[in-house]
Amino acid sequence: MAKKLDNGSKSTENDFENQYDSTWDDEDDEEQHDRTKVPKQQIHCTHRDLYAAKDMQNYRHMCQVPPCLDPPGPQSIKDAERSEDDEREMFNLRFYQNKIPSRPDDLYIRDFPRYWFRDYKKLENTHSYIQWLFPIQEQGVNHCAHVLTQKEIKFFRKDDELKRRLLKSYRLMLDFYGIKLLDENTGKVGHAENWRERFENLNRKTHNNLRITRILKSLGILGFEHYQAPLVCFFLTETLVRGRLPRVKRSVLDYFMFSVLNRSERKELIRFAFEKFETKEEFVWCPKRIQRRFQKEINARKAGNPETHPSGSESGAPRKTPKARKQKVKRQDQCLVPPSQPLKMKKNTSCCCML
Repeated sequence: MAKKLDNGSKSTENDFENQYDSTWDDEDDEEQHDRTKVPKQQIHCTHRDLYAAKDMQNYRHMCQVPPCLDPPGPQSIKDAERSEDDEREMFNLRFYQNKIPSRPDDLYIRDFPRYWFRDYKKLENTHSYIQWLFPIQEQGVNHCAHVLTQKEIKFFRKDDELKRRLLKSYRLMLDFYGIKLLDENTGKVGHAENWRERFENLNRKTHNNLRITRILKSLGILGFEHYQAPLVCFFLTETLVRGRLPRVKRSVLDYFMFSVLNRSERKELIRFAFEKFETKEEFVWCPKRIQRRFQKEINARKAGNPETHPSGSESGAPRKTPKARKQKVKRQDQCLVPPSQPLKMKKNTSCCCML
């Protein structure tokens, strides 16, 4: 917990570095011991949501447990019966195999993309399907749904047909949120044609933030962890850069960003969030020592690449024509990260945020 200063105020340094975030645990010892005191005038009342931090930390730790190994073949009739009993208990697996319907909606997995695609009223007002489409290792509000088991995770990760069906579920929900999957290999996403209408719904119906958190968790558990960072980066851009989803902003920072299992991608997302966050003193999603490093890198980058006048008149750059400006705006709408980001992309990662 946070230590108290002599004047009774809490140390902001410890507010940022709570016990529920292991993102920066692999940093070197020299940096770990950089604990510069924060002047009193820089102390703000903004705090990290510790409930959210603990929830996402527990999720990431749970995902570190490898799925159980293949059970040995039945050695007797009793073993065979026990194996059949295990299969009957795997409700999420059997649902995705199209063997049982969801409850209480009584729909098979093949029915959802067929009958619910773009039925936005039904997707918005029904609250019992998301636990079936995106199972996780936690009990949800639908008590007719079931917690995902380690055996089910193993089957999902190795069965291509199950993965294809999960991908259809993902496309279904992306469309509901005004997003489309641009690349199945990398998980890159962009705006759907009706994104303005769907963004209005996202800003009105904030319970969808909980759904998106579940979707991100499920993707990470079931073999689509490389899809997490592109979706989170999309939401970071729409909230922090373009300001189109103000009522999603806090969930993006507290939950979405910390659902990303790949630590290096998670760090780059936090770096991107810090750079785009308007009031740096109120940024509470990484330690102060890390923020100081980020700020030094930002300052060095600005010093090495001074910005030119917008019109180009001061630097002698040609003034952009209306057509060129229109093309630039269109490219920005299609891109997940604004073109002002540095040019070096982290290797072997699908994260859209640049270094």
